[in-house]
Amino acid sequence: MERLKKYTLLILLPLFAACNDFLDVNNNPNAPVSENLALSAKLPAAQVYTAQMESVMLNQLGAFWGGYWGAVSEAITRFRKESTYNGLSIMANRDGIHIWENGYAALMYYQLIREQALQESEGFYLGIAQIMQGWHFLRLVDVYGDIPFDEALQGTRFPEPAYEDGEIVYQKSVELITLGMREIANASTTPGASDVMFGGQKEKWLRFGNTIKLRALIRQSEKGDPEWIQNQIDLILEEGSGFLQTHQHATVQPGYLNVAGKTNPFWVSYYKNIEGVWVSNYLDISPTQFVVEAYAQRQDPRLVQLYLPAQGHGSQRGVLFGNPDASVEYNRANTSTLLGPGENGGLPAGLLKSPGQPVVLMGGFESMFLQAEAALRGWLPLNSQDLYYEGIASSFQYLGVNDPQLLQQYLENDLVVFDQSLEQLIKQKWLALNSINSIEAWNDFRRLGLPQIPNSLSAPTSLARPQRLMYPESEVQSNGRQVALRNITDITTAKVWWMP
Repeated sequence: MERLKKYTLLILLPLFAACNDFLDVNNNPNAPVSENLALSAKLPAAQVYTAQMESVMLNQLGAFWGGYWGAVSEAITRFRKESTYNGLSIMANRDGIHIWENGYAALMYYQLIREQALQESEGFYLGIAQIMQGWHFLRLVDVYGDIPFDEALQGTRFPEPAYEDGEIVYQKSVELITLGMREIANASTTPGASDVMFGGQKEKWLRFGNTIKLRALIRQSEKGDPEWIQNQIDLILEEGSGFLQTHQHATVQPGYLNVAGKTNPFWVSYYKNIEGVWVSNYLDISPTQFVVEAYAQRQDPRLVQLYLPAQGHGSQRGVLFGNPDASVEYNRANTSTLLGPGENGGLPAGLLKSPGQPVVLMGGFESMFLQAEAALRGWLPLNSQDLYYEGIASSFQYLGVNDPQLLQQYLENDLVVFDQSLEQLIKQKWLALNSINSIEAWNDFRRLGLPQIPNSLSAPTSLARPQRLMYPESEVQSNGRQVALRNITDITTAKVWWMP
């Protein structure tokens, strides 16, 4: 952790400058020092960094482990560490999945904003930074378990920052978000367009804060302290702003363009580069047969908005996650790819709309399903059935299914009509989160075992499932005593605190 913090401090200012080049707001690109960067430059840079993490690294891991993605036969040697649950490869410095390092780098972004906002008495900026730090701390607990909180982000003051129990970090993160919401509510000025998420709109930030907290409370449904959860629910209701609504998606939009370094990260990672050439991920990744069948069984019109029919088949066909067999059945010609405008007559598709589309951090559809589950559990005085249907409608709208008749026909399908079961609710939430917030699908699976996602065909055993990630090599090398206390040697056995 100490080495990470020193490294983070060294890279943050150049990264701020790079993000400001993207946003064309760098005060002096030839002297990228902290004093030259106003809060109006630092905030969008931090938000863009969060968007990059969420839409690519976290989304990809969640898509593989949450039942959405697999590799075609031509690419069976790719994504092997994910499909074999190879914790040692995932934690590697060189070729690993750097959620820890990037997570703490993001936290340091927002820490610098917090410190400057305090000095300049900019309560709105301070509140945003606190909310987003709560977001990232919660993410790190979900992926790694126990992490440093109180002693984190303090430079050299704590050479070996102590880890805290995941449950305690969860509680502190929720409280940090509450503090941020209060700062925003009481702020006399707003960041305006410098806030590339909500444009400085207080109401949306307060609803976003409440929705993040509700997600954190729902995550604790199987293991958390009921009294503490109820107290937090009461605070949300007392605050009164409510939650994100059906079409209130929390998005990052700094002005993405089809220009090098300025393109939407999901688009350029999973569809086309700026020259219009398909990237390798687009060619190598297909939907799983499990997710394709889930849409098809329900005659779900979102299916054709998401995926291109397989060549010569006239219908969408998927792959088997972790399939070690390079069979013709699951090669590129016989399986589907994501549908993009280039394959959709130039029109926006479900996930791929344009290189300038915003990044969705949290959709209104997720908010509806979170509220529906909370109502189903008796936590909120709301109608779970109405919220369930609103979540589906919100997903249809986002994915471009705008025909009211198609929506009504879908809602009347026997497999869709709400039966007041958690299983059905989570299945529809899973269908809505597909490749947008895939990490949340994996979180729900670890929490509830729903939906019943097939295991990887390359899993070490038939019962082995990834439960979390191991602490990265960078952390082992710099904060080894704290890591050793956790004794995490296999990602298929050690659980995150909120897992049953």
